[in-house]
Amino acid sequence: MASAPGAMDHYHKPGLRVRLRVTPARSRTWQKSDRRKLPRRDPVDTVRKFMRREIGGGHRRPPRPAAPSTSAFSCPEKFRNFQLQEEYDTYDDSIAQLPLQGSRRKIIEIVAARDLIFALAESGLCGAFSRTTNKHICHLNISPDEVIRSLFYNKNNDSLITVSVYESDRWSSLKCRTTPIEYIRRGQLHDGFPLFQSESLKYPGFVEFDDVNGKVLTFSAHDSTYKVFDLKNYNFLYSICDKDIQEIKISPGIMLVIYQKATNHVPLMILSIEDGKPLKTFTQLLHRNRKVDFIEQFNEKLLVKQDKENLQIIDVCCCYFVYLQQQHLCLNFVSNGFRAKFGLYLARSETLN
Repeated sequence: MASAPGAMDHYHKPGLRVRLRVTPARSRTWQKSDRRKLPRRDPVDTVRKFMRREIGGGHRRPPRPAAPSTSAFSCPEKFRNFQLQEEYDTYDDSIAQLPLQGSRRKIIEIVAARDLIFALAESGLCGAFSRTTNKHICHLNISPDEVIRSLFYNKNNDSLITVSVYESDRWSSLKCRTTPIEYIRRGQLHDGFPLFQSESLKYPGFVEFDDVNGKVLTFSAHDSTYKVFDLKNYNFLYSICDKDIQEIKISPGIMLVIYQKATNHVPLMILSIEDGKPLKTFTQLLHRNRKVDFIEQFNEKLLVKQDKENLQIIDVCCCYFVYLQQQHLCLNFVSNGFRAKFGLYLARSETLN
């Protein structure tokens, strides 16, 4: 059999290939000199953890999800193919009839309600657009001197609430107005009706809409009166009149009333948001000559933070305290000690997944 010249010269049998991996020897538990300290975790690691959990972001590669439709790590796939569908212009030709600022201002609030989109500009101009026809319907400014400051979509009765100030009032008082979505769709803005006309909402008065509890909280500064209304039908429920009240915080099912700070403590009261009946009255001790950064109510937990002091998390039901380090505020930073203490707090309330 003929063969190519020199073919046998380069022929050899394949030998056994051995791959070696060199790794450092494991340190033994009884050798203290070989022990290595665990690396310190990055203080922003918690932020990245929450980012990966919510939107699948972060620098680490996530594991392959079993069910892409229900996994948080599939979120990047949802956002990857985002494309522009339609553009809406609040400053169209119909703005000529409104004597507002002619220059374009940035959009500060966008509210979606069924098939309508509302865009509020910094100048107070608010436009309504239809997602069905992709056309501009109308401007919600029903008078030439109206400047809309805020929007709220009331799901209870399918209406939009606008909070506005007027030039005729020297921009000093808040005025609320509700308009059914169906009327806005037809362009019948004048068929809406005003809200809380009996209330004096001059600065520092305010109105707050609580969608969770279905309540509206107003504050009249001239008589230091807080009033609670039903968000479904805007009926008056009860009032709280006390000049010593500094602030009221709303949580699911309850309200935290914060009174004026004393020398070394602050009086607190927890009320039922349904009828305003007191559920608990207590005082929270404070450090002297320390400014109070914030006092917040989170379900049955009370968060108290003073300047240059530790953050306190108090269980208002059983007075269980958890102290966090001064530089570790809430969930912004993390360390080994913080994780242990915060995990103990979550075990008594809720657990993060």
